[in-house]
Amino acid sequence: MFTLLAADIADRFIIMLWPMIRISALLLVAPVLSISAVTLRIRIIFAFVLTWLIYPLLDWPRLDPTTAFGLVEVFNQAAIGLLMGLMLQIVSAALIVAGQAIAGSMGLAMASMMDPNFGNVPVIAQLLVIMGSLIFLGLGGHLLLLQLLLESFRLLPIGTSLLSLDALGHLIAWSSMMFMGGVLLALPVLVILLAVNIGLGVVTRAAPSLNIFAVGFPAMIIAGFLILYASMSSIAARIQWLWMAGFSQIRMILGIE
Repeated sequence: MFTLLAADIADRFIIMLWPMIRISALLLVAPVLSISAVTLRIRIIFAFVLTWLIYPLLDWPRLDPTTAFGLVEVFNQAAIGLLMGLMLQIVSAALIVAGQAIAGSMGLAMASMMDPNFGNVPVIAQLLVIMGSLIFLGLGGHLLLLQLLLESFRLLPIGTSLLSLDALGHLIAWSSMMFMGGVLLALPVLVILLAVNIGLGVVTRAAPSLNIFAVGFPAMIIAGFLILYASMSSIAARIQWLWMAGFSQIRMILGIE
């Protein structure tokens, strides 16, 4: 009786291993869930709980992970989870690019802080990342991501389909949004700061004795903060659009759209 019970536990463990690989890979790179504050133990608990909740909803194949086909499937499941998470991480990278562009124009490029997830980033970029995370949670992005995860098991079943090269092509094409999205977020601030710079140049030309360093730097910082405050609503709307575009890209690689 003990032998049968042990065999049943081992069989269930192997079956639950396959969805857990995809879920764990997604939690490794997904926005908000991949931050350093969410420790490895918490991610393991999340992955186990999600696997336990998803397990009764679908039929799972019995594959041996020690075979050649099983090893290929392990990498395939990990690639699917990583690809879904990286689609949204590109939005987070766009926030960093926008923050660096704004901070450089304002003269606050040296005012940086160490982010455990993105490294040494300007404080303006850190502000945009925090705002983007709050918008992500406010939109219910974590719930949308879990819904897409469940749909991925139905559209890309385990053991029947491999990740196509077209999906990788979508990731490469979508990665350009890292720079284009950053420019779209920073564009209102950059354009007005450019006009302020031109005005300072005219003033300096008219009054050569004026110390541009004593006047220009404070003026750029004050103007930058005022413009950033005034354009915060439009920046938030663009961040929301970026998140929804990221979810649309995930639906596209899954074949939903």
